[in-house]
Amino acid sequence: MLWNIIVLLVIGAVAGFIARAVIPGKQNMSVVATIVLGIIGSLVGNLLGSLISGNGFELGTAGWIGSIVGAIIVLGIYVAVSGRKSVRR
Repeated sequence: MLWNIIVLLVIGAVAGFIARAVIPGKQNMSVVATIVLGIIGSLVGNLLGSLISGNGFELGTAGWIGSIVGAIIVLGIYVAVSGRKSVRR
């Protein structure tokens, strides 16, 4: 159980940092937010992979490539939504 959590955090960190490097612009995110981004991306990547393969919805984490692709999608959506704020300081 502990090993699974450690692997999830490492995959989340790597996927989050790669997604931040791929998406242009500056994202004001902490290291923790980057790890959470990668974990959510891993879940999204697994969902997309299971839907494409035709196996239906499977809740779990994806591998490296699925995690990175999912993190890029999630970060792209985050940048698009947060970039539309009308009040900037």
